[in-house]
Amino acid sequence: MSPQDRELPAGLHPETEAVRRATARSQYGENSEALYLTSGYVQPSAEAAARRFAGDEEGFTYGRYGNPTVASFEQRLAALEGAEACMSTASGMSAILMMCMGLLKAGDHVVCSQSMFGSTIKLIGSDLAKFGVESSFVPQTDVAAWKAAVRPGTTRLLFAETPTNPLTEVCDIAALSELAHENGALMAVDNCFATPALQRPMAMGADIVMHSGTKYLDGQGRVMAGALCASQKMVTEKFLPVLKSAGMTLAPFNAWVVLKGLETLDIRMKAQAAKALALARWLEAHPGVGRVYYPGLASHPQHDLAMAQQSGSGGAVLSFDVKASDPEQARRRAFHVLDAMQWLSLATNLGDTKTMCAHPASTSHGRLTEAQRQAAGVGQGLIRVAVGLEHTDDVAADLDRGLSSLPA
Repeated sequence: MSPQDRELPAGLHPETEAVRRATARSQYGENSEALYLTSGYVQPSAEAAARRFAGDEEGFTYGRYGNPTVASFEQRLAALEGAEACMSTASGMSAILMMCMGLLKAGDHVVCSQSMFGSTIKLIGSDLAKFGVESSFVPQTDVAAWKAAVRPGTTRLLFAETPTNPLTEVCDIAALSELAHENGALMAVDNCFATPALQRPMAMGADIVMHSGTKYLDGQGRVMAGALCASQKMVTEKFLPVLKSAGMTLAPFNAWVVLKGLETLDIRMKAQAAKALALARWLEAHPGVGRVYYPGLASHPQHDLAMAQQSGSGGAVLSFDVKASDPEQARRRAFHVLDAMQWLSLATNLGDTKTMCAHPASTSHGRLTEAQRQAAGVGQGLIRVAVGLEHTDDVAADLDRGLSSLPA
């Protein structure tokens, strides 16, 4: 048996899976996974084509339905999350849309954290409402509030993001999963911030893990991608039909980029989390900072829970409030800090090797109403920092340019 035909043995560590898990090598024996740029596949016979299109036989049929490079990414991410299967999509938001389209219908009800990403709140709270899907948004950390929001017989899904964007609130995944299952619902977790390098929600009872591969899975801000990890039955029966009909397909090139990004995910996350902790401690001691939000700090309200769920790590994203007396001054001062930066990136993405800073109230959460922003705790003086791989002292010095010269 040639090396390219050998199956990986069971029981490998995640770090090994992240480098080795993929579809079989081609006849050429490539060591780096191949990029297959094709929209169609030649079938061996008409009968085989019929079986493959019917789903009775494995095999690729059309680029919208699947691709060997995309399949490699899906297999690798599923292995890292401890899931049976994975379905990739063109972006993180399209993954959420696929999940909702595959699982929900008019009259169904969803319970979500009110601290979730702004686009997620809008998609579920506003866009899906047009089609009869009802939703309730509750405080992320209050299990009792989640329980009170559940509607017996109609609540089909609980959906949390942990840690949240941008305040890094942490929910109890095991407790919410138990609550969901007691009520015949499913538990979904947005694992973008922690990634499977730090947190594996399915091991704590979650049914679905959602990813924006645009973030840490890629790790260098190059492409957009999304994914849902779940049981094989759910992926095949609920998500695949949506993909075939709606076409939120992940491009092979993007899949290949994220596939290679997964190979360094473990070491990147650990290094960036260590730098984020050092920066969070520096910010917490700065006279121009009112409060720092970072799970790795003992001052964080869910610090102990975060350490238990996230492998003892706070992750690589933090936020902080500039000191201010009112919202108008807070916005002015936050803009001053961002505009005073000389080389840090003013950008709304995260997960890059380059540190990026953003003002959530006017960008990622800008489409929300003021009431929704207040409920999510996103104030005008809040700055989010997605810490990269630069030296922490240099990052602190660039932020200090504005923090040490705050206007009145």
